[in-house]
Amino acid sequence: MVEWHQPFGSETMDLLSVLCYCLAIYVIVQFIRFMRADADFTLLWAECFGNKPEDKLFKKVIWITGASSGIGEELAYQLAKLGALLVLSARREAELQRIKQNCLDHSKLQERDILVLLLDLNESSSHEVATKSVIQHFGKIDILVNNAGRSQRSLFLDTHLDVYRAIMQLNFLGTVSLTKCVLPYMIKQEKGQIVTVSSLAGLVATPVSTGYASSKHALQGFFNSLRPELASYPDIIISTVCPGLVHSNIVKNAYTEELHKAVTETSVQTCKMSTARCVRLMLVGMANELKELWISQQPILLYVYLWQYAPTLAWLVANKMSVKRIKNLKSGLNLLLSVFGDSYHESQLKKDKGEVI
Repeated sequence: MVEWHQPFGSETMDLLSVLCYCLAIYVIVQFIRFMRADADFTLLWAECFGNKPEDKLFKKVIWITGASSGIGEELAYQLAKLGALLVLSARREAELQRIKQNCLDHSKLQERDILVLLLDLNESSSHEVATKSVIQHFGKIDILVNNAGRSQRSLFLDTHLDVYRAIMQLNFLGTVSLTKCVLPYMIKQEKGQIVTVSSLAGLVATPVSTGYASSKHALQGFFNSLRPELASYPDIIISTVCPGLVHSNIVKNAYTEELHKAVTETSVQTCKMSTARCVRLMLVGMANELKELWISQQPILLYVYLWQYAPTLAWLVANKMSVKRIKNLKSGLNLLLSVFGDSYHESQLKKDKGEVI
């Protein structure tokens, strides 16, 4: 009786087929994960497997600028629950006192654990005095969170030069000034962390926000260049946080084509990431000492990845989006229509009328 043996080549082909199927399944799974992602892969990995903010930020002295609303306010609340010692800075003392009381009411912190410190980033001459006040109160600064800033909504050709001066002074030079005052103390301590809330607008083209995007690109360039200057101090960490669309009053308070003209666009929050989720991801990044954080839902996150890895394609997307964005600005429509399309606009109208969608 003749025994039949399958050729060796067939066994190899079967193995290759299995590997191809496995690879295809892996790609599909990763694609689904990416389309559901709300941050860059490194940050999401750190959230699952890295250091926990509860372990790393307890009893740290953390100075937050722009703490009177939005991301800054939520940072104060979450850090208070973690047991961090807080310095809350902004221009509105009443709002800071309100936030301080809320922190005390919902955490184990005591009165002395939270310092309210008025600060105007435009007044650079006051930054050294403010820094000394923090050192005098807590004896150190573990983390500085540069969060204060202001957005802008206007076309370049319509915008006065004073607006560009103002936004660069506030968002860029004010942040650089405060960092310059705090950094020497961290060098003396030989440790510390400077966390700057930039924006995805600092990484990609953002038409109708040329001034805002310029200030955020400037922050990216500054801190990316500062980081290697501090290579001799490995325990001083420079982190930049780049959020996308997040619940806040940033549009309501944005600059327009004139310095003191209010924005007319209505800020719709339904398609934006919750402030709580954004801040939680920020804390994960801080606890894991990540250098750069991208925080955004789709499709904005995909747009940023295109800018990073396929810039030619990203330019095509930017040009198409820009046409819609300019049209919506001139028509008084929400600029998010340029991202989410007409179906988004229709859904908002239904929600405004109380219809279930």
